Amino acid sequence: MGNASGRSPRPNRVLPTGEIVAIAQRGSWLGNRGILHDGVGDAASVTRLHRGPLWIICALQHRDWRLPQWEAHHFTVLFFHDEAVALAAGHRPCALCRRPAYTAYRDAWIDANGLIEGRVPRAFEMDRRLHAERLVSRTRIKRVHPMSWGLLPDGAFVALPDGPALVRGDAVVPWTPQGYAARASRPIAGVADILTPPSTLGVLRAGYVPQIDGAAG
Repeated sequence: MGNASGRSPRPNRVLPTGEIVAIAQRGSWLGNRGILHDGVGDAASVTRLHRGPLWIICALQHRDWRLPQWEAHHFTVLFFHDEAVALAAGHRPCALCRRPAYTAYRDAWIDANGLIEGRVPRAFEMDRRLHAERLVSRTRIKRVHPMSWGLLPDGAFVALPDGPALVRGDAVVPWTPQGYAARASRPIAGVADILTPPSTLGVLRAGYVPQIDGAAG
């Protein structure tokens, strides 16, 4: 989805690396990391990467709610190209507006990562673990996780020399601010640098199916 208004893009689009940038591509999902901007309206600017470990993927529309953007005391509305990008950035489905997806994610989390003290993990416990996996401690630096190509599930994102790419079956599909580019063969040996947090990789292996733009094939 491009910017239909003709105005210059605002810095509220999220890359697979978790960075927040100003690009025309808007996408299929909304994100929340708390209040990241200072100022209001056209004078607002993003000054923080996050406000804590709660990073969620929300529906663009929920009931008749209207979400203000660039207002004081209101979270900064972010956007993702597709759900695979959002998961790579370190987000997980919202338990309120995407309850079925949240439940499916949590159930796959249990299959992959186990219970916590013999019980179903709470949202904040998953958030805390994801937060440790997505950023180098006390920095804004994205963590990458070396892993064998053969262990990567469909829907994972890797960091290639030319940029992020989606694992899609026996192919890798480069991601760009204009969308997915031409597919290339997936390596059958060696180690890749993974952008998607390990806990979410387990969720994908356990059967959670993220929404992926059809242009990825």
